[in-house]
Amino acid sequence: MKIAVIGTGYVGLVTGTCLAETGNDVLCIDIDENKVKKMQAGKVPIYEPHLDVLFDRNIKANRLRFSTNLEEGLDHGDIIFLALPTPEDEDGSADLKYILGVAEDIGKLIKTYKVIVDKSTVPVGTSDKVQAAIAKNATVAFDVVSNPEFLREGFAVDDFLKPERIVIGASGDKAIKLMEKLYKPYVRSGNPILIMDEKSAELTKYASNAFLAAKITFMNEIANFCEKVGADVDKVRIGMGTDSRIGKRFLFPGIGYGGSCFPKDVKALHKSGLDNNYHFQILDAVINVNARQKLVLIPKIKAHFNNNLKGKNIAVWGLAFKPETDDIREAPALYIIDSLLELEANIIAFDPEAMPNVKRKLGDKIRFSETMYEALENADALIICTEWSIFRTPNFEKMKALMSTPIIFDGRNLYDVKDVENEGFNYISIGR
Repeated sequence: MKIAVIGTGYVGLVTGTCLAETGNDVLCIDIDENKVKKMQAGKVPIYEPHLDVLFDRNIKANRLRFSTNLEEGLDHGDIIFLALPTPEDEDGSADLKYILGVAEDIGKLIKTYKVIVDKSTVPVGTSDKVQAAIAKNATVAFDVVSNPEFLREGFAVDDFLKPERIVIGASGDKAIKLMEKLYKPYVRSGNPILIMDEKSAELTKYASNAFLAAKITFMNEIANFCEKVGADVDKVRIGMGTDSRIGKRFLFPGIGYGGSCFPKDVKALHKSGLDNNYHFQILDAVINVNARQKLVLIPKIKAHFNNNLKGKNIAVWGLAFKPETDDIREAPALYIIDSLLELEANIIAFDPEAMPNVKRKLGDKIRFSETMYEALENADALIICTEWSIFRTPNFEKMKALMSTPIIFDGRNLYDVKDVENEGFNYISIGR
C-alpha cells in the first residue's frame, strides 16, 4: 500500500519505518530540510533500539523515502498519517495548531479520496476538528480516522510490529477496510484490531496513559509511607503484584515518571475534563504527587550534607527519563540537577545516550564523563536517576576506590540494600 507519514518525530519515524518493513511504499514528510537531508543520507535522527537496522534496510529497498513537499506526500499516499507534535499549552491542554494547520493544507491539496489518520495523541473531539479543517477547502471525498499509538520508548519497534492491540476509530466502511488491510500483517498471532467510534479511540489513549501514571504514582506514595512506618516497599510490591487483578507491571517506586507522554497526557486529560465540566480529582493527585516525587531525594541529600552542598562533587548516573532512550523530556534527573545547582553543588553526569541532549539544554552548567566510572572520581556522592542495564551490576570495589565518600542515593532501587551496605556503602533508596 502507498502510505504518507506527515511528521518524522519519534512516532512518525517509527510508524513510517515499521510500515515500510512489511512491504508498504512509504513517503515521510517533514518541514525540517536539514533533518530530511540527513535521513535521506541514511542517518537516524533519534535513538531507538533496532530502529536503525529497519531504517537502513528499507531505505536501501526504496520502500522508505523522505521529502519536505507536502503535496508530494499527499499525491503519493492513499493513507495519510498525521504524526505531528501536540505540545502542552500553558493551561495544560494539548496544542493542536500543527495538526489543524496541516489539515487545512491537506484540504487545499488532495485531489482524490484519502484516509487521513490521526496518529498523534489528541484530545477527544480532535477528529471532528480535523474533519472540519480539511472540509473547508476539500473538493473530493475523504475520511478521518483516529488511530492512537501505543509505543513505549525503548521498545517501540517491537510494540509496532507485534502490538497487543490496534485501536481504530472510524465511521466510514471504506476507511475501516483500508485500515484493517494495512494492519493485518501485524496481528497474525491473533491480537485484536478494535474498531470503535473516533471519540472513544481518542479517549482510549489518554485513559490508558493516565491509568498507568496513576499506578506508578500510587506505588510512590506507598514507598514514601513505607519509610515512615519501617516497611519494605519491595516486599509490599511483590505482595501486591501477585494479585492477578493488579499485576506486576508499573509497581516499581522511584523518583517519578517523565517523558513525552505521561506528563503531557495526564495534564491534557485533566484539562479536557475541565473543558467539559468534569473534574478528574484523581488526576489532581497524580500530577501533584509526581511533581513532588521527582525531588524526593533532595531532602535526603541535604540532610546527609547538613544542608551544605556548596562545592560538593555529585555524580549522576542516568539523564534520560527511562532507559533505552535519549529522551530527556520531563526527566526527573533534570529536576534533581537543577535543585543541586541551586545549592551550588558541582555535577558530573553520565548517560549512555542522553548526554548530547542535556548538553544542548544545560551547556556548561554541569560536566559530562566518558564512562560511568569516570563520573565517580572524587565524588562526594552518587545519585542514580535512570535504571540503565549497565548500572545494575557495577564494580563496587572500584566505585569505592574512586569516590571521596561511599554514599549512593538510588532513585530507582537497583540494588539489594544489604548487599550494597556489605560493600561498605551508605545506601539510600526509595521506600526501603
